[in-house]
Amino acid sequence: MQPTAPPAHHAHATAAGPAPAIEAVGLRKAYGAVTVLDSLDLRVDRGSVFALLGPNGAGKTTTVRILATLTPPDAGHARVAGLDVVRERSAVRRAISLTGQFAAVDAMQTGAENLRMAARLSGLSRRDAARRAAELLDRFGLTDAGGRLTRTYSGGMRRRLDLAAGLVRAPEVMFLDEPTTGLDPRSRQDLWEVVRDLTAGGTTVFLTTQYLEEADRLADRIAVMNSGRIVAEGTADALKSRVAGHRLDLVLADEAAYLRLTGRAVHRSPETRTLGIPTDGSAAHVRALLDELDPERRDILRFTLHTATLDDVFLTLTGTDAATHAPAGEPTTPAPTDRDPQEPAHV
Repeated sequence: MQPTAPPAHHAHATAAGPAPAIEAVGLRKAYGAVTVLDSLDLRVDRGSVFALLGPNGAGKTTTVRILATLTPPDAGHARVAGLDVVRERSAVRRAISLTGQFAAVDAMQTGAENLRMAARLSGLSRRDAARRAAELLDRFGLTDAGGRLTRTYSGGMRRRLDLAAGLVRAPEVMFLDEPTTGLDPRSRQDLWEVVRDLTAGGTTVFLTTQYLEEADRLADRIAVMNSGRIVAEGTADALKSRVAGHRLDLVLADEAAYLRLTGRAVHRSPETRTLGIPTDGSAAHVRALLDELDPERRDILRFTLHTATLDDVFLTLTGTDAATHAPAGEPTTPAPTDRDPQEPAHV
């Protein structure tokens, strides 16, 4: 795949450096008595991948909807591509692309027809639309399937076509709201390559995901959200070190031992009676933990030392076990609880 030419930037650099691709200050949103966003602040650098993590109902979808001009904030302000999302709504929409959890393609059209239609709706002439559609089919490895009805496409192919449709105008900022939900591991890997290609071409990618491995591999910076607020932000490595440098996984002998030590854990697997306990990874600390947790040396059957993961960060900061939040290979897709019930969840 060939990288897209870097998009034109609307914001000008300042004496302090280039203006951010996304900047939000004090965003608030409530639906009735339920506060969804509570004084949210965000800053995303240009040409980077920014991942927003959080449990269901944390406010991720509402954040994306506000930044993409689909929902107005109750208070605060935000700029995307240097443009105010309320006062310059139309200009923001011309500078961004938004892809939701489910591919928004016409199953009764071919892949090429879908892309030509998207290009025409974006203002390209018939000739330019045909040329752009051909370029995108090639870029996303869909040339051979371009003449087929999209109802015959696999889930990964439909998702790639959906992303291609969002790139007919080479957006400055692309919002990907859980883009790999429901995809098999190979299709998910293919889309990760697409995201890397986008940022190489200068596009800023704002990603929400239920797959912590996805954020770990792709994101330059990660923010963890809980109850409408950002509770931590930084690189993946910085967030892991904030929780613990390493994790000691203990397999317990029985249910009583498992329950006794559950409160110390940052990772829990009741099926295997495994608990993850934070540690600095040193031999001295591991020995001390084992002696402290199992002084009689009969409750711990075996242990394994791991580098801390984003799962540990997620659980520690949100109180939600990421392993149950989105099980591997079977992602949860509950109805969003952090949106206006009068508006669709995704566009």
